[in-house]
Amino acid sequence: MRIRRFLSRRFLMIVPLLVGILFFTFMLVRIGSQDPVGLLAGPTATQAEIDMITRDLGLDQPLFVQFSYYMTNVVQGDLGESWLSNRPVLSDILQRIPITLELLFWGVGIGALIAIPVGLHAAFRPGRAFDHVSRFLSLLGFSIPTYWLGLVMLFVFFYLLGWAPPGIGRIGLIVIPPEPITGSYLIDSLLQGSWEAARSAASHLVLPVICVAIVAAAPIIKHTRAIALEVVGSDSVRYARASGLPEAIVRRVVLRNSTVPVMTFVGTELTGLVGTVSLIEYVFAWGGLGQYGLNAIVAGDFAAVQGYVLALALFSVLVFLIIDLLVVILEPRASEQP
Repeated sequence: MRIRRFLSRRFLMIVPLLVGILFFTFMLVRIGSQDPVGLLAGPTATQAEIDMITRDLGLDQPLFVQFSYYMTNVVQGDLGESWLSNRPVLSDILQRIPITLELLFWGVGIGALIAIPVGLHAAFRPGRAFDHVSRFLSLLGFSIPTYWLGLVMLFVFFYLLGWAPPGIGRIGLIVIPPEPITGSYLIDSLLQGSWEAARSAASHLVLPVICVAIVAAAPIIKHTRAIALEVVGSDSVRYARASGLPEAIVRRVVLRNSTVPVMTFVGTELTGLVGTVSLIEYVFAWGGLGQYGLNAIVAGDFAAVQGYVLALALFSVLVFLIIDLLVVILEPRASEQP
């Protein structure tokens, strides 16, 4: 019952949030400098052809009328048609979402598995050598531009050393991709027993996943250390140490009290990294949702840009909803907060 009330409050907040995001994106792409009619019509189009395309796209209507039509179509599951691919935007997005999720979850997962223990260990030994090294690595990860990191990784491990495949997609050009099941070449190859495709897909995953893991680990180390340091300095931990409890028990207390805030931050980091992954996808020609969104923004593809932003918003809402549910389960008092 408590969780049901909590979910009801969250859903009441989600609907106006998504409508506001859609409205902001809708207006923003239409006040930009891109002229979609000119791009579609071409440089040799007559005025009659330009007027016809404008009417077909509904761009001759007032903006609020266009937005009402757009919202009606979104409710019906119609996100429009991409002017670049000539396909429904919803189909393009559904095809590319698993591709981006594969890269995102591998990268963030590995980064978090490394960064959280590092941050906790640094908090238990503040001011020592390990603490200084961890803070330096975190600062270094913050400072490296994402696209530059991807290019350097390709230059070193592909061009100089020849250890990694070129950044030309998710699988080798001479390898037959597996039949799509989950959208992940690696998982689909393993499910179908295609070992050559699985090896190729795994080798193409290594560099982009390392890039995402480095970018994700830097802030997780910093915030995990800060959260754990605050818990270590709390009254409960000081009392536990004053009572003579073994250090192993004290560390378990710190770990238990740090779980919820660290988990919340990792969820926030996961949503924030979607835009960062777009640059990595572009460098490695990954073909996921991020690369699709960047191409749409550059080309002024209104429908694709709006669908891309909506997909990011829904993903963020879903991640935060899952994190909130986990927090309510681990910390029931959180459900009483607004």
